[in-house]
Amino acid sequence: MKAIRIHEFGGPEVLKYEEAPRPVIAADEVLIKVYASGVNPVDYKMREGLAESLFPIDLPFIPGWDVSGEIEEVGSDILTFKKGNEVYGRPDVTRNGTYAEYVAVKADQINFKPQSIDHDKAAAVPLAGLTAWQSLFTYGKLEEGQKVLIHAASGGVGSFAVQLAKWKGARVIGTASEENIDFLFDLGADGAIDYKNEKFEDKITGVDLVLDLMGGDTQKRSLKVIKKGGRLITIVQPQYQEEAKARGIHMEAFLTKSLPEELQQLTNLIDSGKIKPIVTQKFALKDAAEAQIEIAKGHTRGKIVLTVV
Repeated sequence: MKAIRIHEFGGPEVLKYEEAPRPVIAADEVLIKVYASGVNPVDYKMREGLAESLFPIDLPFIPGWDVSGEIEEVGSDILTFKKGNEVYGRPDVTRNGTYAEYVAVKADQINFKPQSIDHDKAAAVPLAGLTAWQSLFTYGKLEEGQKVLIHAASGGVGSFAVQLAKWKGARVIGTASEENIDFLFDLGADGAIDYKNEKFEDKITGVDLVLDLMGGDTQKRSLKVIKKGGRLITIVQPQYQEEAKARGIHMEAFLTKSLPEELQQLTNLIDSGKIKPIVTQKFALKDAAEAQIEIAKGHTRGKIVLTVV
């Protein structure tokens, strides 16, 4: 099969479009014919070796942890799925991924694809959508009527988080660059702050939950706007836990879990028109290096997707 593999850590040039062995599945796995793969920041961090301590891998390695496609084979223990089912999900990060024509995935890491969208859009959902869901609801405990501040709100995770928080009935404020302010309002945000030209801590107070996708100084300044008893949930390093504790704020970091029941929740919301994936750029599989260069710039609106079929 054709795949993108890395044989050494480094820049985009280490991504090689080449022949690779087609995966052989275990009894509890399915083989998916990949139609599209989402591109995420973790992809280039893994390529550079920056995530090796969290996600150790063996080289050569196929990146990619968002998939939408069709089941080609099912393992002997699988009863839920059959050949021909359209599915999507976020496979195990430490195994060969989805920048390939086929990928082997544990059956408990996927679910049936939303019927109302194509594979390109479906591939944009799992990692970003699950991260948004878990940050807001599993760890953030967001409830109707609460106020939430979402940093990097126009990106992959952020664009889902704005829509999900609004669906929940929260008051939603997002930070983004000036050119993405109208985009946030289109997603349903109640307020939007141009982080380049405005200090969010001067514009908002009394926040119940902050979703921190940035870390660093943004994380520290966010503590100023959260009410006592509020929460800051981050997907990066929690650097200011002592300051948070002193202010009576719960700070927590997490790694996204691939849970089929939550994928089903996202599917239901997509098929009912409550939320939608935003795909702004598509690249062919062979152009994965170009896609990773784009995602590494940190200014992507919505998601970037690789089309495989």
